[in-house]
Order: sequence, then C-alpha cells, then structure tokens
Amino acid sequence: MNARIEIGHLLPAWSKFRNATDIAPIRNAAHYRRMVATLEALLDASGGDESHPAIELVDIVGGLIEDYESAQQSLPETTGIQALKFLMEQHGLKQSELHEIGSQGVVSEILSGKRALNIRQVQALGERFGVSPATFV
Repeated sequence: MNARIEIGHLLPAWSKFRNATDIAPIRNAAHYRRMVATLEALLDASGGDESHPAIELVDIVGGLIEDYESAQQSLPETTGIQALKFLMEQHGLKQSELHEIGSQGVVSEILSGKRALNIRQVQALGERFGVSPATFV
C-alpha cells in the first residue's frame, strides 16, 4: 500500500463505511449496545475460523468496545484469563465444567497461559457468562 494517504478519497470512504456499519468510536450506551451486537454478529459470521475476513473487524470492534468500557468503568485492568478465572470463581465452576472451551486439559493450559483462547471459545464464554466476548480478548 502506498504510504501516502489521499485524504480526499479516504474521508468519503470512511463516511460511507461508518454510516453503513455504525462502526466508530463509542460515545454513549446505546451505541455501545449496538457495537456489542455487531461484535456478536461478526463472531457468528466467522464461525470460529480465525482466518475468516471478519476477524479483522472483530479486532477493531472489540478494541472500540474495550476502549469504551475502560472509559466507563474504574475497574483495574485485567486480562481475559483473569476475567475468566474471576467468573469461574463467582459461578463456582471447575475447569472440567467449561465444556464449551474444551477438555479439562485445554482449560488448564488456557488458565496457565500456555494456550490462548480462540474466537469460538471467546464467543462461547461470552454467551455462557452473559458478558461481551470482548471481556476475554
């Protein structure tokens, strides 16, 4: 790609994209809810395939959601694994009870940092705990 950006072409394209998708920095709770729904739709479209073209948008929308949540909450920074551990504790769950992300061995590797969560697992955890999938990204 050419390092020189043609602003005259970029701004109309951006405006058209933003208006068609609603993907933009989140400014209020209503837009936040729409962006979470967009993230969930993108995750559904990708079907857990990390090479799917929607994955780039998952990263962008997830980042926008994360930025908004960080600005709205004065909670300490946590990783997705820390959030998972917290939710497991709050729900009294053992590693062997998280069937949606894999066997007890897979869960153990994820919790120890030896393995990363994939898109399918992130989506399944969001559904199980009723939180944004971005919680685990």
